[in-house]
Amino acid sequence: MKPSPSPLYWERESLLLFSPEGGLLSPLGDTILVDERDPVEMHRRFAGKIEVSVKVPVRGTQDFAIWYTPGVAEVSLRIAKRRDESFELTSRWNMVAIVSDGTRVLGLGNIGPEAALPVMEGKSLLFKYLGGVDAVPLVHRKRGLDEFIDLVKSVEPSFGGVNLEDIESPKCFYLLDKLREELEIPVWHDDQQGTAAATLAGLINAFHLVGKDMRRSRIVLLGAGAANIALYRLLKAYGVPPENIAVIDSRGVLHPEREDIDRLLFTNKYKYLIALETKGAGLRPGAGPEEALRGADALVAASRPGPGVVKPEWVASMARDAIVFALANPTPEIWPDEAIKAGARIVATGRSDLPNQVNNALIFPGVFRGSLDVRTRSITDSMVIAAAEELARYARETGLREDRILPRLDEWQVHPRIAAAVAAKAVEEGVARKPKTYSEELEDARRIIEAARRRIEVMLREVEGGESAPR
Repeated sequence: MKPSPSPLYWERESLLLFSPEGGLLSPLGDTILVDERDPVEMHRRFAGKIEVSVKVPVRGTQDFAIWYTPGVAEVSLRIAKRRDESFELTSRWNMVAIVSDGTRVLGLGNIGPEAALPVMEGKSLLFKYLGGVDAVPLVHRKRGLDEFIDLVKSVEPSFGGVNLEDIESPKCFYLLDKLREELEIPVWHDDQQGTAAATLAGLINAFHLVGKDMRRSRIVLLGAGAANIALYRLLKAYGVPPENIAVIDSRGVLHPEREDIDRLLFTNKYKYLIALETKGAGLRPGAGPEEALRGADALVAASRPGPGVVKPEWVASMARDAIVFALANPTPEIWPDEAIKAGARIVATGRSDLPNQVNNALIFPGVFRGSLDVRTRSITDSMVIAAAEELARYARETGLREDRILPRLDEWQVHPRIAAAVAAKAVEEGVARKPKTYSEELEDARRIIEAARRRIEVMLREVEGGESAPR
């Protein structure tokens, strides 16, 4: 891995700082002679990726009388009279909890909360750099549904939003639904809504390029986990008829006449409802992906790492100008060149080293930026669709191609636009405490995100200059 010519280099959800000579720098300004490809050694040297910093002026201990006692008592009394003042008089307005029990971390499975912590720290870093959002990892051992919900409800007063992360299925679905009902701040599950929104944006542009109406097309969702169940819900809300969507899990298409349909009612009501609503998309009970893909216009595979999960001959049986999204990481269900050779016109994956990366980091920073800035009480499906549409629109305005249906992660200008679209939709739906127009939020989001990026760049200059920083 070569040092980036830019001072900021992204890899594995971490920020690397390089000296002008190309060596890796520690927060103390010392050049670190380590293998830059070794994430364990880099995390050990930096001792984590985030810290808490003070943003108010402190000229000496005399200022404690303003920021702490006795001055802070007046602030507390104001909030006691009107709780929503906590969004204006504290950091709550920009604070998000990243909550995980560590039961489904990346592709590692159930590794526990301590092992999930570095991943949550990485997510905090992305929140700050891409969205200007202060996000706090909150990993815990509450495995039961009720105790998990109680924990999140108990910390609600400290935060302006909640991001659920790396939680096993189907528990993640129940948690999102229940917490959205009971909390008065936005709740988001990125593995569901973030991935689904980015995928929807990619599909909008892919169908635009091939000249087909997505609402009249046949779409196959291979894999019935968090991402595709959320995508099904968004596609339905976007106007795609349920009977045009075939959802396939490890036992075949979700179908009302499937052998295990009664069991699904109790073990996974989300699959059960999809089976009833789609009626198996016209397929026979037990039909698998090979049968489902015949004549289909699009495939979204979010199942298990390949290659070989999706066969080239299945792609060859799809309709003309087929769209194939193979989103498993680290290896897609089918390699793009194989899919294109088999007849696919547009192919997307979850990998950053291949064209058309579908990345939820294109979505969640802007969604939270807009939600926090208008102090929303929730994130509705309409707000998620507004984010997807704005992401797709940005890609079209900045150069839509078959190998660029979505912008790259370094095109940070997309995040203020998503924030503005989400904020405007929140106001329209009546879930915003502090209404703003699209143009007002666009300006505010740009200012906040630019300020966050500048602070990181200032830190870099200080480190390069040899100034010490506490560790």
